Amino acid sequence: MTDKELLAAAVKAAENSYSPYSHFRVGAALMAENGKVYTGCNIENASYSLTICAERTAVFKAVSEGVTKFKAIAIAGSSDSDFSKPCPPCGACLQVLSEFCGNDLAVILSNGWFKLSDFLPMRFDKTQLSDNR
Repeated sequence: MTDKELLAAAVKAAENSYSPYSHFRVGAALMAENGKVYTGCNIENASYSLTICAERTAVFKAVSEGVTKFKAIAIAGSSDSDFSKPCPPCGACLQVLSEFCGNDLAVILSNGWFKLSDFLPMRFDKTQLSDNR
């Protein structure tokens, strides 16, 4: 699948967004190492802290099916029908992605291709955790 096709899958996933509060629809398409694509959309809640982003929806769908290795993620977001503006992942999504993906994960936005490390150069991971229980 090309970057353009993956981004188109993210835009299509945004169609399922449940965003009655922000009216900002986001879709994500996450490609696993095996080539399978997992999509997700943002799902809002009246209790805002319970809202989940499209990227985490896609990751959690994949992990719930036993997939934990990924090559690329495309993200598209818009408050209208124009998905041409870039929609970078938030900090929470970056942290979740970093749990399963290396620094070289391709992050595809409407304005180009980036690496996860471009957004999260110093990530918190298992190397910071102490095993002194």
